[in-house]
Amino acid sequence: TTDTTAALRAIEIEAEVIFKGTKVDGVYDKDPVKHSNAKKFKELTYLDVVEKGLEVMDFTAVTLAMENKLPIIVFNMEGEGNLKRVVMGENIGTKVTG
Repeated sequence: TTDTTAALRAIEIEAEVIFKGTKVDGVYDKDPVKHSNAKKFKELTYLDVVEKGLEVMDFTAVTLAMENKLPIIVFNMEGEGNLKRVVMGENIGTKVTG
């Protein structure tokens, strides 16, 4: 998938992080579009993502990121200025690390 390809490429170029731009502002316990009571996570571990079955990226991409200690930041790509904010290190979205 594109997630796995992105993870492989990030590892290949020795990136410091993967930015995953989405339509929502992070990772939730369930689809926030369908469930108004969805809970947003500020931080997760790779194992949390796998064990909870969270749809951050596909399983292979998450595993590759975990094996290479490559953080994933999931953020809302549609928000005004969000790409700049996340690149500048502002704490938006959800961070997935070890």
